[in-house]
Amino acid sequence: MVSEKDVSYVAELAHLELTDEERARMLKDLNSILGYIDRLNQLDTSNVEPMAQVASRYGERKDEAGGFAFAMRSDEPRPSLPHEEALRNAPASDGTFFKVPKVIER
Repeated sequence: MVSEKDVSYVAELAHLELTDEERARMLKDLNSILGYIDRLNQLDTSNVEPMAQVASRYGERKDEAGGFAFAMRSDEPRPSLPHEEALRNAPASDGTFFKVPKVIER
């Protein structure tokens, strides 16, 4: 069961400023989710085959590596955006890197 202290701790880690109303809703929602998972854990799944590959819905044909041929495109190198062109679109740069405002204040 999730406590208010847990919600506050996670919100602080995520740098979220929650109102009392939002904190209460998160507490209720998280406990509801965990309660549902507890209900699912009570189901007898001893006769259910483990699901090894969700991509099987894309076809049963396998590629040379034993994976599903339709699941993903092959991973091949290709040209990327030239560095100068990428920096040309940046609002601010130092000529080598993008310059962005500081977002972490700790």
